[in-house]
Amino acid sequence: MSMMRILLCALAILSTVAAQKDPHYVPGHDGMVHLFEWKWPDIAKECEKFLGPMGFGGVQVSPLQENVIVHNRPWWERYQPISYKWDTRSGTPDEFRDMVRRCNKAGVRIYVDVVFNHMTGNHDVAKGTGGSTADTHKFDYPGVPYSGFDFHVPCSIDNYNDAGNVRNCELSGLHDLNQGNEYVREKIVDFLNGIVDVGIAGYRVDAAKHMWPEDLKVIYSRVKDLNPEYFPAGTRPYIFQEVIDYGSEGVSKYEYNSLGAVTEFRYGMEISNALHKKNQLKWFSNWGEAWGLLPSKDALVFIDNHDTQRGHPEILTYKSSKLYKMAVALMLAHPYGTPRIMSSYAFDNFDANPPQDTLGNLISPTFHSDNTCGNGWVCEHRWRQIYNMVRFRVAVNNTDVNNWWDNGQNQIAFCRGNKGFIAINNDDYDLKQDFFTCLETGTYCDVISGTLKSNRCTGKKVKVDKNGKAHVELLAHDEDGVFAIHRGSKVKRSRKS
Repeated sequence: MSMMRILLCALAILSTVAAQKDPHYVPGHDGMVHLFEWKWPDIAKECEKFLGPMGFGGVQVSPLQENVIVHNRPWWERYQPISYKWDTRSGTPDEFRDMVRRCNKAGVRIYVDVVFNHMTGNHDVAKGTGGSTADTHKFDYPGVPYSGFDFHVPCSIDNYNDAGNVRNCELSGLHDLNQGNEYVREKIVDFLNGIVDVGIAGYRVDAAKHMWPEDLKVIYSRVKDLNPEYFPAGTRPYIFQEVIDYGSEGVSKYEYNSLGAVTEFRYGMEISNALHKKNQLKWFSNWGEAWGLLPSKDALVFIDNHDTQRGHPEILTYKSSKLYKMAVALMLAHPYGTPRIMSSYAFDNFDANPPQDTLGNLISPTFHSDNTCGNGWVCEHRWRQIYNMVRFRVAVNNTDVNNWWDNGQNQIAFCRGNKGFIAINNDDYDLKQDFFTCLETGTYCDVISGTLKSNRCTGKKVKVDKNGKAHVELLAHDEDGVFAIHRGSKVKRSRKS
């Protein structure tokens, strides 16, 4: 092979991987929300009525493939596949297709949580949400079909410093598929190609850490380009791989980021630590790779997810609402990574099921006049302090952090180009300061305490003078520890003035 051909092949591979790190948001949209355990028709309505108009970029949906039914219906049953059929408590195949079409039309992309590291664990009676059955003790899954030849030899993961043990043995007793097996690869690729055909923008790969990178590379390479009805010809799916890496195990996130984006678990941990005052916010002046995080384009970032909010008490969640809103505001204001917002249901124990009726059917959220949710749903994405920061992120796109300020402790502020300004107070005393906001002169609405509505501020407002300066106050006892303004929150001058 000539050097020119080798170079062209290398460039083609690089461009493919780069495309697999692009979430393909519609212009004027940004930020992903995980609508955990929502039904497909409810997501379609949410795209049309709320997410699209508010500028959200996309939705991560719960696993699409049929799962085994577990007594009391805990959330984690969704992560025990029994087949690759599209039948779950979230809806039917037709409802899924309709959701993807409607969300794309509303400017909101769909990302599917896909589970192909494993199938179920052992169940004496294994019946799926779509009617499939399995003899799990014999590794017999006729709904695919898979047999014992398609799995690794059973063993337990008991040494996270041994990459072979982590990737070839069973995670929590879940039967571990052998992705090196050509037949298994074909079944996985067929499943992924089916959902790509419908018009999704990409997928989250559950338990990627527990699969060999070289096997994943082959699988990803065989997946089709995205549906040209919704995306430019030749567009590759956005891939974000679940690799839990806090820096002390045998499997590293850096083994996967050449294939696509990777979930950066240290991100939410470090921000949670700082807001719990185990560290100081002043150190976030160089937030990103300098902290040992992945390169920005490679990182899917989040404060909490459906696992960490149950299993890591040190991670901030909706239950610490003031600090949580501060954490999410920092995430959405900062340019590092591709942010994902968690949208939860209320829970009091690890196994708690999503809102459901007496027959185990999922219940739809209800909505209050202030946009918040009822019926057992938390809907953090509908909190004003969070959806207005999505709008902030859209307004400041394609700018960097500049004019960083801190008080040497836990009060910080920075601009995003000349498009936005944010201040955060995590000290136990008031912040009262004149800041250079980088914005043009005028009156602006603080998008945390309120909204610009009919050219009036429903919350705090601030005047930026001709020098770009404004007086900002964040009192220790305020409801929120954040102040944010951007070019889209400027009050327009009336013709009379």
